[in-house]
Amino acid sequence: MEGRTITRADLSESVFQEVGLSRNESSDLVETILAEVVEALARGESVKISSFGSFTVRDKGQRVGRNPKTGQEVPILPRRVLVFRASNVLKSLINGAADESNKGSLG
Repeated sequence: MEGRTITRADLSESVFQEVGLSRNESSDLVETILAEVVEALARGESVKISSFGSFTVRDKGQRVGRNPKTGQEVPILPRRVLVFRASNVLKSLINGAADESNKGSLG
């Protein structure tokens, strides 16, 4: 599976092409949106983007882990983790695209 990473510059360029804002305004818009998402998550709030998915922060408690090389038990400290859950619309699009690409290889 070969993939390409979409960057902030790519997002800004898409806004520039689709919306017609200047490149600077497009870049500022993308940065503002991303900053708002980051700030909300840092406050522990959920971020839901319709037809895309939701981002939530989950608190994980302390637990005992094991060093795979030595087998020695090591405490894993409590931490907060970011969780993304894709919407059903996004899942359908991804699975539909996967189904279309697999049709040629099944024959």
